[in-house]
Amino acid sequence: MSGQPVAIVRPERWSGTRWLEETRWPWLLAGCVLAAGLLLEPVRSTLREWPGRWFHILALSGVIAACLTPPVRALAFRLGAVDVPDRRKVHDRPTPRLGGLAVFGGVALALYFNGVPDPHLTMLLIAGASLLVLGVADDLAGVPARVRLGVQVLASLAVVLGGTVLQVFPHSFWPGDLANVLLTLLWLVGITNAFNFFDGMDGLAAGLAVVMAGFLGIIAFMTGQPHLGWASMAIIGACLGFLPHNFRVCRPATVFLGDGG
Repeated sequence: MSGQPVAIVRPERWSGTRWLEETRWPWLLAGCVLAAGLLLEPVRSTLREWPGRWFHILALSGVIAACLTPPVRALAFRLGAVDVPDRRKVHDRPTPRLGGLAVFGGVALALYFNGVPDPHLTMLLIAGASLLVLGVADDLAGVPARVRLGVQVLASLAVVLGGTVLQVFPHSFWPGDLANVLLTLLWLVGITNAFNFFDGMDGLAAGLAVVMAGFLGIIAFMTGQPHLGWASMAIIGACLGFLPHNFRVCRPATVFLGDGG
């Protein structure tokens, strides 16, 4: 097998109308109607009273991400942001890789429409948006590793300056504050790069995000951190809305998260 050539299918740039033929319009239209219904004030007020704001964030982020995924997939094909199969990859057909745009859109819009004014969460979203832009640029044209690392460090520094710092080392220990800052930077940069490797198998990255955000949300609500819990629900909902496109039984994924995801 090692001596046999591997046929590489080059990604094509779709025409302006082909993606219209590939989109399942009834499902997309139903999702848009559902999202509009969730944004109506009577519906929002009812859901916030029971079962709670967390449920409205969960549902809204999921529906928005599901509705954004088909247009984002078409955009990826249009721009040529396609992952081409080779010997090191599992998939056997060109697959678009801008799905992170749909997931981030679901998270950000769900939190925005629910009014979650927390400075720490806002800074996390801003830092996440900068990494999203960096990842999309890498998916489109490729970004040098040094540039990616530099932007990741700057985004992590912004989070730290915004007041989000791991509290592992005691303050009584002289370099404790500095050690906590360095550990936070190492964690944010490390988990960003480590999680990027999970996008090589259908449903793996988004599925792990659902599991981790689920545990984080439980801990947040048990310890009285509602903003963190709401953010966790937004991540769970957006990933669940994206998963039907990324993990299909006996069929290949139609879109990947990409570096932006």
